[in-house]
Amino acid sequence: MSRKKGRKANREGEASGGTPFDELSELLGLDNLPKGPEKVDKPARRSLEKLPPRGGKNTTRGRIEIQRQTAHRGGKAVTVASGFKGIALAEKKELAKKIQRACGVGGTVKEGRIEIQGDNRETMMEILTEAGFNPVISGG
Repeated sequence: MSRKKGRKANREGEASGGTPFDELSELLGLDNLPKGPEKVDKPARRSLEKLPPRGGKNTTRGRIEIQRQTAHRGGKAVTVASGFKGIALAEKKELAKKIQRACGVGGTVKEGRIEIQGDNRETMMEILTEAGFNPVISGG
């Protein structure tokens, strides 16, 4: 037997359609009990004001972590940007080229991360900010 068929019937033999407060007020003879919460519509996940106009610059593309690493590189520093979500490989390569030209160094895109030779965290941060990301320097 399903749950719906097994509901308790009220005095007239019909399935109760009201709230528990209605049944309680009938039993106790009280008329001033609250009716219960009203149905509230959920707000939209993104409001239209936050979205950029068509063709405009997107400034909410996500958080990017920028780190300086030296491990397994012979003591040489490398600046690594990671945490790209929803970005195509072609766009990552384009960003890497832009950063390389600005810093005057080499670099690559490996496993979804942009690696640039040397300690260029500040320059990388400026370029990623211009591209609409929220870069954060993490680590040491």
